[in-house]
This record gives sequence, structure tokens and C-alpha cells, in this order.
Amino acid sequence: MSSQVVVEGPGAHRLTAHTPRDPGPGEALVAVHAVGICGSDREVYQGNRPEGYVRYPLTPGHEWSGTVAKVGPAVPADLVGRKVVGEGFRNCQVCERCHAGETTLCTAGYEETGFTQPGAMAGTLTLPARLLHVLPDDADLTAAALLEPAACVAAAALKGRARPGERVAVVGTGTLGMFAVQFLKAASPGELLVVGTGRDREALSRRYGASDFRTRDQELPDDFDVVIETAGSASAARTAAALLRRGGRLVLTGIPAPGADGLDPTDLVVRQLEVHTVFGAPPDAWAHTVRVFGAGLLDPLPLVTHELPLTGFPQAIELVGAGDPKVGKVLLRP
Repeated sequence: MSSQVVVEGPGAHRLTAHTPRDPGPGEALVAVHAVGICGSDREVYQGNRPEGYVRYPLTPGHEWSGTVAKVGPAVPADLVGRKVVGEGFRNCQVCERCHAGETTLCTAGYEETGFTQPGAMAGTLTLPARLLHVLPDDADLTAAALLEPAACVAAAALKGRARPGERVAVVGTGTLGMFAVQFLKAASPGELLVVGTGRDREALSRRYGASDFRTRDQELPDDFDVVIETAGSASAARTAAALLRRGGRLVLTGIPAPGADGLDPTDLVVRQLEVHTVFGAPPDAWAHTVRVFGAGLLDPLPLVTHELPLTGFPQAIELVGAGDPKVGKVLLRP
């Protein structure tokens, strides 16, 4: 008998027995291998996720990997036994934005695995099979559990359109920042700068392909073509914009606290900066991620610092919020 984490409401959780839900038409049942903990899982547990973006009681877990154990009617039978990851957004597929491929902008309202629908902190997860992305047979499922945050960064890399030989930079050295370095490196940049608050991720940044590493209090250039911001603070957004040449391309992925003093619109207009934002990952970004991962151009494992059983859920939440530079990605193993 497997178990599952259930968050009853802010600050209250329990471990209960998990009964797999049989897949209905169009659905697949996945045996969960590993599930990542992210800052938004901490929000769910603490109760400070925005209204409408969580539904209690809830089994969290939106970053996961696993193996298809069973499929429902109208789903290809050869999916059974395949290693998979899956999109979290439960888009409607019929609105104008969904038809445009912009499923994270679905107008039917917000539904997401691990927030409003049961997530992967359980032995199994049942979800629409159309959300699955099949991995190579030899894929490392522990590494693949990190492909959800990677897909969000892939969306940013696709919007940044970095061309070979361009000068590119990443602001932020967390999980998203380290994936941004890898995606940008794959585009053969002329220069790849990483800017962090401290030096704790310098060695890893260089291992992933950074040609230069600076802290934000050092002298920084102002002539880069593309900058991806992943730190989620208003000051990081300002730092990112200041790195760009006139007409450069800025992609923001972090979500700063409301009311923070961020980008200066005058500066954006006068320097004719091209600004993009990313929240979640549409299907093309997922497909890009799985392809890049399958080609060996993404190496998520060095980002994992802790692996715990489901009983370690409260400890995992604590680790994620501790702000300790030695804590990287924390995984639960159902």
C-alpha cells in the first residue's frame, strides 16, 4: 500500500494511504518516481498562495517524473511502460488562446496539477494523457523530475531567441538560473555571463558553460544581446535590464513581491528594449525541454542536494525555505 501527502489547509498536513484512481477515457495512470519541491509548494503549505490558485484539501506535487502503469480508453496502449514527465496546466483545449498554443493563458480558468488537482506526492498520479511527454527509454528519472522548472526556462529561452555568437547573460543562480545557463549554452553564445548575489554557484555556473561570473555589486557590462532574469526580485529585473545593449531582449521569469520598485518604463522605451515574460510552460517549451534533455544538453542531477521519503515532507518544506546556499533541489521519493 502506498501513501500520499495531504495538505488539509495552511500549516496542516497528514500522510494517508493512497488508492490509485483508475484512468478514465483519455487518461493515464503514472507510477511516480520522484517529485520536486518548489517555492510554490511552500506557499501551499503556509497558506500564502493567491486566492483561486489552490484548492484544499490537496495532494501537492507539480514537478515529477514516473512510468506509465495503465491507460484508459482512447489512449495509445504503447504508452504503458514508458518513462514520462507531464505538464501541470489543465488547459481547456478549445478557447482561442489554447488554439494558438498558448495553453498557460487558457481563458477557461486556472487548473493545475498539485494546486487545484491532485499532485504527485503520492504513489501514483492520474491525469489526461495528452499532458504527457515521453522520455527516452534510458532517461534518468531522478534527473527528469526537474524538467518542469526546466520547461519554464525553455519558454524563456525560446522567447529570448538567442542566436549563435550573441552575448547572453543570466541573472539569478537558483535552479531556474542554472537551467537558463544550460539552455543558453546550447545556443552557442559568444559570451555567457552569470550574475548572482554571492559566489556559491560560480563553479556550477562555469561547469554548465558560463564564460564569466560576477556578483551584482561588481562592475557589470551594458552591451549584451539577451538577458534571462530568474531571481524573482525587482532589483534583479533592474540589473537584468541594465546589462542590455539598446534594442536588447529581456526575458523575466521571476515574480517579485507586489509594489516593489522595479523596471523604469522610461528606460525601457528610450533604449527600445524588447521585454518578454514567462509564467509556466506551454507545450512547445515542454517538447523543447525533453528534446534538449534527451540530447544530453541538460544535466539536472548536480542541482539535486536532498532526496527524502514522503514522510520527510515537512522537513523538505523547511529546507526549501531555509535560504541556505547548500540546499539545492529537494526531491521526495514516493
